[in-house]
Amino acid sequence: MALNIADLVEHAIDLVPDRVALAAEGREISYAQLEERANRLGHYLLEHGVEPGDKVGIYSRNTIEAIEAMIAVFKIRAVMVNVNYRYVENELQYIFDNSDMVALVHERRYSDKVANVLPSVPHLKTVLVVEDGTDLDYSATGAVEYEAALAQSSPGRDFGERSPDDLYMLYTGGTTGSPKGVMWRHEDVWRVLGGGINFATGEYVQDEWDLAKQGAENAGLVRLPIPPMIHGGAQWATLQALFGGGKAVLLAEFSGHAVWQTIDEHKVNLIFITGDAMAQPMLDALDEGHPETGQPYDLSSLFFIGSSAALFSPALKDKFLDLLPNRVISDSIGSSETGFGGIGFVTKGQSHVGAPTVKIDASTSVLDDDGNPVEPGSGKIGQIARSGHIPIGYYKDEAKTAATFREINGVRYSIPGDYATVEADGSVTMLGRGSVSINSGGEKIYPEEVEAALKSHPDVFDVLVVGVPDERWGQRVAAVVATRDGRRPSANALADACRTLIAGYKVPRSIWYVDEIRRSPAGKPDYRWALEQTDSRPADDDYANSSAAAAG
Repeated sequence: MALNIADLVEHAIDLVPDRVALAAEGREISYAQLEERANRLGHYLLEHGVEPGDKVGIYSRNTIEAIEAMIAVFKIRAVMVNVNYRYVENELQYIFDNSDMVALVHERRYSDKVANVLPSVPHLKTVLVVEDGTDLDYSATGAVEYEAALAQSSPGRDFGERSPDDLYMLYTGGTTGSPKGVMWRHEDVWRVLGGGINFATGEYVQDEWDLAKQGAENAGLVRLPIPPMIHGGAQWATLQALFGGGKAVLLAEFSGHAVWQTIDEHKVNLIFITGDAMAQPMLDALDEGHPETGQPYDLSSLFFIGSSAALFSPALKDKFLDLLPNRVISDSIGSSETGFGGIGFVTKGQSHVGAPTVKIDASTSVLDDDGNPVEPGSGKIGQIARSGHIPIGYYKDEAKTAATFREINGVRYSIPGDYATVEADGSVTMLGRGSVSINSGGEKIYPEEVEAALKSHPDVFDVLVVGVPDERWGQRVAAVVATRDGRRPSANALADACRTLIAGYKVPRSIWYVDEIRRSPAGKPDYRWALEQTDSRPADDDYANSSAAAAG
C-alpha cells in the first residue's frame, strides 16, 4: 500500500471524476478538474527545480487554488509549508528561512510583503501569484501568474511512485514561541487524522481504496471546514472530504452570517470550528437571522458541528443545543504534535468548566511526572501523551524534538505539554497547555478554565486570562476582556460570576478592557499579546482585597 496523501486523493478522482470536489465564492470544480489543475501545477514546479523533499509555501486564505497547490505539492513528493496570512514581514522571513522554502504560491493581496522579504531569502526562487481581485504590483518579485503557469504545463499524471514515508509538515501557530515545523510521515498522519484508523472502533483501514470506494458507493458528504487552511484541522477536514469523494466548501472570509449563508446555499452536512472565537459570532448571527430578510436560515442539511483546538465554553455549547436541536455537537482534543486524541459529544448542562471532557483513543494516555498512567478518579494532574503513529520531530530543532518526543519505559511518546485529569469513568478532562499556566501561591491555574467561567457573564464577549506579577503570591490571575456594546462589568461582578463555577483562588483579580481580543486566524489565543496589554498600562479595575482573595 502506498498510503500517501496524493495517492489517496487520486483514488477518489479515479472513482468519481464528475463529482464536485471543491466550492468557493460562486465557483465549483470537479474531481477531474482538480486532477488536471493540480497536475499542471505539479509539473510547473518540477520544471522549475522543485524536487522531492523540497519545501513549497502556500500563503493564502481558504481558496480553491490553495487546495490545488496542496495536492500538487503532495503529488510531486515535495513538502507543503503552511504560511499564516496574518504574519508581518519579520515573521514571514522567519518561516521562509526556517523551512528552507524554495517555492511559494501566494494570493496577490500579499505581494508587497513578499517583495520586501524575498531579498533576504535567496533560496526562494519560484513564486506564483493567485489573482484575488486586488491590484498590488508583483512585478518586483519576478513572480508568474498562477493561471499562466498552469496553462504552460502538462495535465498528465506521470509523477512516479510515492512513499508512505513522504513528509507532511505543519507549522505550529507559535502563540507562546517561534513557530515550529512538525514533521509527520504521510502514513502516520493519515492514520491519526485522515481516516486511516476508524475513530469509533480503533480498527485499521486495510485497503488504501476503502475510503474512496465507500464514498463512491454513497452520496458524498458536504463539509465546511471554517478555520483557515493554516490550521491542521481545516486541512484534514478538507482532505477527509477528498479521500471519500465528498465536497469541501471553502470560506475565504469568516463571519457568522457568511457561515450560515454558506450552509444554506451548499446544503452542508458537517462544519468544523475552533471554539468560542468562531462559535460566538455564529450564534449571534443565528439569533439575528438572515441580514436582508430577518428570516431563519435553512439549516436542515446540517447534522454535525465539531470543535477542536480551542476553548468551546459550556455556555456556548448549551446555546447551540437550544438553537440547533437534534444536531450532533462534539468537542475534541489534539495538537500539531499528536493529531487527534479524543472526542466528547456535547449534552445540555454539562457540569465541567473549561476545556473538554473526552473519551480518549487507544493510543492516548495521561502520564504523571514519573511516566506512569494517572489513576482514574485520583484527581492527579498529568500530561497528555500519544504513542504509535506520531511525528518524526520538529524540523531543524533537535533540542525541542528531544523535549517533546520522549521514550518512556521503552515506548516513544509525543508529549507537547497539555495537562489533564482522568475522571473515574476513564474519560479525560483537558486543563490546558502548561506553558501558559499560572502559578499563584503554588496553585496551578489553567487559563481556559477561568476564561470559560468569565464567559458565563452576559456582558463578556471574549477574554484571555494570564498571570501577572504579585508580590505575595508570585502571580495573580488577570483577564483581558472584550465586552458587548462597550459595557464595563466591574471586577467584582465578574468575580461573582466566576465564583459559582470555579474555586476562589482562580478568580481574576485585575481586569484590562480592550475593544477586541487578538487571536490567530484559526481562533487560537495569543497569550503574548494579552501579556503585552497588562504590561502597557495599569489595570482598568481590580477586585477588592485581591491578596486576601488570592489566598482563598
